[in-house]
Amino acid sequence: MVVRPFRGLRPRKDMIDKVAAKPYDVVSTEEARKEAERNPYTFYKVTRPEINFDGEVDTHSDEVILKGKEVLENFQKEGVMILEDKPAIYVYKEEWKGYSQIGIYATFSTQEYREGKIKKHELTRKDKEDERARHVKLMQAHTGPVFLMYRSRPEIDQLIIKHTTKEPEYDYTDESGIHHTLWVVKDENEIKEIVDAFKSVDAFYIADGHHRAAAAARAAEELAKENPNHTGEEEYNFFLAVLFPHSQLHILDYNRVVKDLNGNSKEEFLKKVSEKFDIEDAPNSPFKPEKKHEFGMYLDGKWYKLSAKEGTFDKNDVVSSLDVAILQDNLLNPILGIENPRTDKRINFVGGIKGVEELQRLVDSGEYTVAFALYPTSIEELLQVADEGKIMPPKSTWFEPKLKSGIIVHLM
Repeated sequence: MVVRPFRGLRPRKDMIDKVAAKPYDVVSTEEARKEAERNPYTFYKVTRPEINFDGEVDTHSDEVILKGKEVLENFQKEGVMILEDKPAIYVYKEEWKGYSQIGIYATFSTQEYREGKIKKHELTRKDKEDERARHVKLMQAHTGPVFLMYRSRPEIDQLIIKHTTKEPEYDYTDESGIHHTLWVVKDENEIKEIVDAFKSVDAFYIADGHHRAAAAARAAEELAKENPNHTGEEEYNFFLAVLFPHSQLHILDYNRVVKDLNGNSKEEFLKKVSEKFDIEDAPNSPFKPEKKHEFGMYLDGKWYKLSAKEGTFDKNDVVSSLDVAILQDNLLNPILGIENPRTDKRINFVGGIKGVEELQRLVDSGEYTVAFALYPTSIEELLQVADEGKIMPPKSTWFEPKLKSGIIVHLM
C-alpha cells in the first residue's frame, strides 16, 4: 500500500489548542458560531465557513466555501498556520479514558481507493459526495482527515511507536479531555522506513470518513480530466488520512431511539417483540448489554433485556449476524415499520459516548417512545464485512476518540 509524506499546513506550536476543532459534521452552525465568537482562530471558520457571514446563507454555495478558503489563506499569511518546509510523516497519538491509539498522518492514494484496496464498509450518499467533492476542489485542500486502519503487525506498529520517545511538536489536552501528541518525522531515512514497511500490507480499511474518501477520489478524477498534463503524481491524487493499527482502536455502541410504536399498544408491541426475542426485566437500570445478540430496551419507564432467539438470523452471514442487523430485521422494520433507517424521520441514533442514560432521558422527555441499547460492533466484524465486500447497516459503528480538523491540512 502507498503511504506518502507531504508538506502539511499546521498551526504554530502555541496555537494548536486554539485552531484544532471537532469534525464539521458533529457540530451545528450555531455551536460553531459560538466558538468563533469566543476564539477567532477556530478551524470552524474554514470547515463551517457559513459562520463568517452575518445571518442566513446557503452553506453549500461557492461564495461560502471560497470564504473558508480565504480564512485558511489568511491563517497562513498571518503565521497562525505554517507550511512544512519539506515533506514529512506525522506520528500522532490520542489518549482518552485510559485508551491510547498511535498512528500516522500521511497522504494516501485515491487510485487505491478506486481499486478497492482501501476498503469500505458503508454506503455513501451521492448528494453528500458531490457536496464534499466540490468543497475539496474549491478549497484546493483536504481540510479534514479520513480515519483509516490496517491489520496490526507488531513490527510496523513498533516502527511508528519508536518515534514517540522523541520531543513532540504538539502536546495538549482538548475541551473533551482527549490528550493529543504529535511528532514530525522529516528525516528521509526514517520516512523511507515507514513508507517501505507498508509496501508489504495489502489493504487499508476506512474506519470513519467514507464520504471524505469518496469525495477525494471524485475530486481527483475531475481535476485529472481538467489537467492536460496530468501525471498521477499531483497532490490531488492523494488524500489526507490518519492510519492506525486495528488492535488499538475502540468502537462504542451506536444506539437507537424511535418516536412511536407504529400504532401498536404497549401490550401488542411487547407480544410481537417476544416472537423473535426472549424478553426479561433488566437486571439493572439503566441497562447496558453485556454480550453480542443481547439488547437493552427502555419503554414506559422500564428497562428490559432482549435476547435474540435461535433461528432469527443467519449465523454464517457476517452482516445478518451483526446486532444492528438483527434489531433492524426482526424489530425495527417488521414491527415499527422503519424500512430505511437512513431516511426515516421517526428514528434517531445516539452514540455510545453519551451513555445509556441519554436513551432513558430522551424517552422520559416524551420526545421518543422506545429506546434500544446495543452491544458494540467489533473491529473484527468490521474487517470481515470489508474483506467480503459487503456493507454494514447504517450507523453500525461509533469510533471514539474522533479525529479533529485543523491539526494538519493537505494543500493541493
